[in-house]
Amino acid sequence: MIKYREILRLHAQEVTQRGIASSCGHSRNTIREVIRRADEKNIQWPIEKDVTDLDLQMILFPEKKSSLDHRRIPDGEYIHKELAKSGVTLSLLWDEYSLQCRANDEIPYSYRQFCRFYNNYARKTKATMRIKRKPGEQMEVDWAGQTMYLTNNFTGEKIPVYIFVSALPCSQYAYVEGFLSMDVESWITAHIHAFEFYGGVTRIIVPDNLKTGVTKASRTDPIINLSYQEMAEYYQTTIIPARVRHPKDKPSVEGNVGHISTWIIASLRNEKFFSLAELNKAIKEKLEVVNTKPFQKRKGNRQEAFLEEEKFALTPLPHSPYEIASWAKTVVQPDYHIKVDHNYYSVPYDYIKCTVDVRVTRNIIEVFYKNNRIASHKRSTKSGGDFSTIPDHMPRDHRKYASFDKEFILEWGATTGPSTLLTIERILESYPMEKQGLKSAYALVKLADKYSIERIEKACERVLSYTPRPKLKSIQTILKTGHDKLPLEGTSKQFSRQKNDNAYGFTRGADYYGGNNNDN
Repeated sequence: MIKYREILRLHAQEVTQRGIASSCGHSRNTIREVIRRADEKNIQWPIEKDVTDLDLQMILFPEKKSSLDHRRIPDGEYIHKELAKSGVTLSLLWDEYSLQCRANDEIPYSYRQFCRFYNNYARKTKATMRIKRKPGEQMEVDWAGQTMYLTNNFTGEKIPVYIFVSALPCSQYAYVEGFLSMDVESWITAHIHAFEFYGGVTRIIVPDNLKTGVTKASRTDPIINLSYQEMAEYYQTTIIPARVRHPKDKPSVEGNVGHISTWIIASLRNEKFFSLAELNKAIKEKLEVVNTKPFQKRKGNRQEAFLEEEKFALTPLPHSPYEIASWAKTVVQPDYHIKVDHNYYSVPYDYIKCTVDVRVTRNIIEVFYKNNRIASHKRSTKSGGDFSTIPDHMPRDHRKYASFDKEFILEWGATTGPSTLLTIERILESYPMEKQGLKSAYALVKLADKYSIERIEKACERVLSYTPRPKLKSIQTILKTGHDKLPLEGTSKQFSRQKNDNAYGFTRGADYYGGNNNDN
């Protein structure tokens, strides 16, 4: 709006037109035209106080009234709703508004007047203005600089409590909670509780560059803690850390830290708390006071602004909360196991001596190699020394040995051949301890790997033709000398299971002594 009163006042004081233009911020052409019109209308200073600049404009430039009548007044409610959408700006809305005005033969307001109209509308009728911050866009998080304390009810010792603070920049709605540690688990737990408090998730999280959240700070490519990043992916949000030593990147939480320090930490300084639950209950009560305290320079309070202007823009929560997980790097040992909390878990033997990432939750142990999961185990509840081994992770020989028992070896013998099965049974019977017999039977299986199943069957057939009590050494000799490949002699006797139950081995008959029952 042109400052008509000021121009006429300075002109009456004989200030030059250049000086009036410099003082009022208008061009010299505008100053010259106003003075000329005032002389034509015989309007001189002093002017009555109730005559405004708009009144003077109607007197000096009546033709502008008709143009003002044709200007389309922006729809403040529509602008406010559209600004809540991602990517929508006042500049875009003004451009659309101008096109609509021209299509209807109406005169649009200038961009500056358009913005001023919206600012006045939002300041008078809404709790927040959507110019710098979008609703539901960001959540700023940090630890408060000051700490609170618990009191040990036995020793009177003071235990520090660290205060987590989060704030939504659009409505300034805050969440506060105390923790006994500032580790990764407490940091992520605080985020989960904050999301539950707000009833939704923002599109962006803006933390400081603390080590629990950011492994390596960088202006262009920061490295986020794996557990923190996994939590963000679960809630479908993005972590964008503030720049180092740039608190203005998260001004809302920085400002709220000051409010929290005064209205929560300082207000509870004279009270004693003996448990964290008791302290957080008191914090919750004080936080409600902070969030419902009226704004000083605009209508409403933080809670009203959140419910009316921001909650609708939050992303819905998932059906179940995120289960906190910790990550670690380790090397697979030669026994294809990794060590977690003094217990051992297997991985495929192909990854021996490889560095893997281990994800540990309350119930599950997961192992990743180059972002691919290669093993998963139920977490052991034992204090230490427990082994969790999946047979598929073992080498073939180890797997055979681990699954080796009497049932397995008999089944293997039956598939190999009748002579092999009978040989295995005789070997098992010849030892007083089953484990000793299984060891010899396992050696027979190893011979099948070295030679072949067919040769093992032939060797067993040949050794049974010699003795009903076969030994592993005899079978090894037959295979080594190749006798299993020779045909059995017609005069040799092959013993069956029914005929060879004599516990004393061979009994020499008449044939041995050269006798013949047919000779008389």
